[in-house]
Amino acid sequence: MTVSAIEVAPDSVSSLLSEVMERSGQNLLACYQCRRCAGACSVGDETGFFTPDRLIRTILIGDRTAALNNELVWKCVSCYTCGIRCPNGIQTGRITETLKKMAKEAHIDSPYPKMVHFHDSFVQSGLRWGRVNETEFMASYELKNSLSLLKQMDFRSVADEISRQIKLALSMLKLRRMHFGFLSAKGRNEIKRLHKQFKNKH
Repeated sequence: MTVSAIEVAPDSVSSLLSEVMERSGQNLLACYQCRRCAGACSVGDETGFFTPDRLIRTILIGDRTAALNNELVWKCVSCYTCGIRCPNGIQTGRITETLKKMAKEAHIDSPYPKMVHFHDSFVQSGLRWGRVNETEFMASYELKNSLSLLKQMDFRSVADEISRQIKLALSMLKLRRMHFGFLSAKGRNEIKRLHKQFKNKH
């Protein structure tokens, strides 16, 4: 079944569209499906059916389930190439971030938990220090992954993951790409304030 074939109630269309537009700050009604964003999407080959134009189409017809449960929402890397190519400047990266928040609020688990752990660890490190400290960031990321696998009693995967990361760390050390220490940036409180303000607003 294609997106255009799905039937939804008019109220659902209005509710979903209004919510996403308000929270993302993007005018989805300006999209006329030229598909320039699809051709420019850096993860288009990974998301199959859900290219940026199709995601917008899904929201326009009010299919909340499909909008919150698709690969693009979780695989978008926020490169903003779509917005550069879009004749109307629609930034799909802001739309996917909005849908991510809506999915979490609806208690919808991501099919890609590692991506969630990566995102959360990156943001937490950035907020704490004003910049991302690699050692802390990777330690937090791996801890979240390991705890998630332990809850599933998947001890083999935990061991394999630890082994892979040790090899990666040693390789990075040899290339002098692993930096220890906790460097901080000025204006950390301002970053935290802006983050809190954005969360409360959206």
